[in-house]
Amino acid sequence: MYEPTTAEQLHTIAQAADTQPLSEAQAAAEAARLIAEGYSTNSPVATSYKDVAPLPTTGDAMPWPQPGRPPMSQKATDVSALMLAGGVASLPIGAATSLVLWSLGQVDPINLAIGAGAPVALVLAVAAVVRRLQGVNLHTENHHHYTGTVRQETTNVSTTTKGMFARTRNDIR
Repeated sequence: MYEPTTAEQLHTIAQAADTQPLSEAQAAAEAARLIAEGYSTNSPVATSYKDVAPLPTTGDAMPWPQPGRPPMSQKATDVSALMLAGGVASLPIGAATSLVLWSLGQVDPINLAIGAGAPVALVLAVAAVVRRLQGVNLHTENHHHYTGTVRQETTNVSTTTKGMFARTRNDIR
């Protein structure tokens, strides 16, 4: 619940801030202004706050990387997270392959390696194809249809170099 500020409270606040104390009429006017501004719908609203208090320091030691993930760029962080997700995603595939081969009674290390390597090879091949096609514009043919008279201009550019000086002639016909 909002409690309006009284003149005495404003007077106390002004004294605490080491400013000139407000007179009774000034304090009442300021209280009325604050109350009206508080209940107004078009009064400005603070959108940010800057804390100017100094940061706490402990000693004069230089910053040091903390244990855990090392500081990285955003791109390196994204690639790292993608690799971690890919590693986690490969676990169910490998477990399913191992379970199928075990249930068939063919738990041979070579068969396990082939079964576990095939999905990884497939993912790497698809990733290589996608990477190659990222900058390719597959639709390169453009058709432009115009109506009206056609005016064709021919430009001949010739440069003659003699010694240190060059002369360029642009003939437009």
